[in-house]
Amino acid sequence: MIVLGFDTATPATVVAVVDDGGPGAGVERRHEPVPGARPGHASQLLVLARQALAKLELTFADVDRIAVGVGPGGFTGLRIGVATARALAQAAGAELVGVGTLEALARTNAGARGQGVLAVVDARRGEVFAGGWRGGERVLAPVAVAPSRIGELVEPGWLSVGDGAVRFRDDLERAGCVVPAADSHHHLVSALVICRLARDLPPVLDLDLVPDYLREPDAVRPKRPS
Repeated sequence: MIVLGFDTATPATVVAVVDDGGPGAGVERRHEPVPGARPGHASQLLVLARQALAKLELTFADVDRIAVGVGPGGFTGLRIGVATARALAQAAGAELVGVGTLEALARTNAGARGQGVLAVVDARRGEVFAGGWRGGERVLAPVAVAPSRIGELVEPGWLSVGDGAVRFRDDLERAGCVVPAADSHHHLVSALVICRLARDLPPVLDLDLVPDYLREPDAVRPKRPS
């Protein structure tokens, strides 16, 4: 099975291709916007996908399954990712799979035996999206929460990863979490992990692939007066 996976839930655009019948562990490509710049999801996603496929001498027509990180995360990024996955799957006749971004982040960082891993993505508005896994099992369902409340959700000693963990390090460390250095690879969502998780998930119909926003967008249309 050839799986194309990507994630646009964070400011980074990350893409990978895994070929079960080919050599090696797969190919991953990443674009990180420079500080202060807008994410490059719209301009970089297909470029990176073509690069990753070309590295394995493949094209979109060769892809059997397309996996996309469905969040939670940035609203615009999630919409771009899901819309792109739907369009590519329709064009290639490939299966569609949605993978939770927090799970992918946590499963990239499997801690020592028994150690919980808290995946934390910056949700803006002074909140984070957080979810916890231990030994591959989810023990804390994804929530939108103020960083100061993390101590109510996890026990001391958890490994905390993600851009939200970096931004709110002080709050998480006060809760007893272990936060790697800001430049550590532990904070990066891996599209290779998204591909691997997607191999064990059932495909979904086009209309059933939806972003997991967890909360209302920053900008919503005002309701009409009744």
